[in-house]
Amino acid sequence: MGRKPVIAIVGAGREIEPAVSSALELGRLVADNGWVLITGARNAGVMKAANDGAKEAKDSLTIGILPYSDADVSSSVDVAIVTDAGQARNNIIVLSADVVIACGVDGAGTASEVALAIKNGKPVILLSVDDQANDFFSGIGRGRVKIAGSPKEAIEIARVLLQGDST
Repeated sequence: MGRKPVIAIVGAGREIEPAVSSALELGRLVADNGWVLITGARNAGVMKAANDGAKEAKDSLTIGILPYSDADVSSSVDVAIVTDAGQARNNIIVLSADVVIACGVDGAGTASEVALAIKNGKPVILLSVDDQANDFFSGIGRGRVKIAGSPKEAIEIARVLLQGDST
C-alpha cells in the first residue's frame, strides 16, 4: 500500500472571502477523501479554515509548517513542524505536497507558493482567483495549472491529477 496523498491548501493569512469559506470546505473534502492536509499552520485565514474543515471529518490528518517558533498555531493542526525559516517554509509546504490548491492569490506569500509549486513541477489548482492571476499563473504553468470554479471541482481535479501520479 502506497502512502496517502498530501494536499496543500494555501492562501491569505487574513479573513478574505470567498477564500476562507472555500478553504473550510476544501479541508473537509480533503479529509473525506482520506488525504493528508498540509498548510502553513497559522491560526488565521485560509490556513485556519482549511484545518478546521479537515477536523470536521473523521480520521483526518493535518500537518502544519510554521514559519517561526512563536507563530500562533491552529488548534486543528495535528502535526506542527516549526521551521524558524520564515517565508522559506513555503518551499517546504509545496515540496511536501502532491497537489497544491490556492484559495485566492491575494498577496505575495500565496503567489510565492504557487510560483514555487510551478517551478518544482507540482500541479496547482487555482480557486477563487481573479482573472489576472489565473492568466499569469496559467501562462507560466506549462499545463500544470488548473482552474476550479468551486471546492468540489478542485477536489475532482485533484483526484484526476493524483490518479496520474505514481504515489
